[in-house]
Amino acid sequence: MPQKQIIAMGGGGFSMEPDNPLLDAYIVASSPKPLPTVGLLPTASGDSDWLISRFYRAFNQLPCRPKHLPLFRQPVDLQAEVAACDILYVTGGNTRNLLAIWKASGMDKLVRDAWERGVVLAGLSAGAICWFEEGHTDSTGALTAIDCLGFLHGSCSPHYDGEAERQGSYHQLLKSGSIHDGLALDDGAAAHFLGSKLDRVVTSRPQARAFHVSLIGQDIQEKPLATHYLGDASHSLS
Repeated sequence: MPQKQIIAMGGGGFSMEPDNPLLDAYIVASSPKPLPTVGLLPTASGDSDWLISRFYRAFNQLPCRPKHLPLFRQPVDLQAEVAACDILYVTGGNTRNLLAIWKASGMDKLVRDAWERGVVLAGLSAGAICWFEEGHTDSTGALTAIDCLGFLHGSCSPHYDGEAERQGSYHQLLKSGSIHDGLALDDGAAAHFLGSKLDRVVTSRPQARAFHVSLIGQDIQEKPLATHYLGDASHSLS
């Protein structure tokens, strides 16, 4: 039976760290294929030409075949386009728009089917929180909770160290019961799930962190998770 994988990045990759390929290389290496086809889903960015161009510039340097799947200029056969991919990589942007467009186009079902058959799902920011039951997003303006795809349990808050209001907002939502316990990811931190279980957290920066954040009684508990810095020569995928 194929191994289901999701790699959720709080921030990083080609769009945020163009001179640091560690997370993108890790995503490529997570596929069992020797030269995987990586399909970019730039929906959350409105199919930004700038992001698409940067994606090809970065992934043409990695052992893979890059392609992109625009939904604003939808391919004739979207199902066939997804079926050709070994990895689906989702950009940051507006999570609310991403979810609405995926639902309208049927991409939500195609992505789930791909995950079930062993295609690696990856992404940052909106492309990370979309996989969870709930996300911590500013898609509607102020930071708030949003219902997501539910492939993974709980909630997710990205950019935990990169945006001044993230931590306080996440804590307040937990205390008010507006969001469930979940995962907080710094920029440069990526949570790698096998099935629905967190297997490891890898980072592109030595100091990037990740936490399981929960409400215990009336108090917020942030439990630091073990991280593996990808720049350490001793690190491997094993």
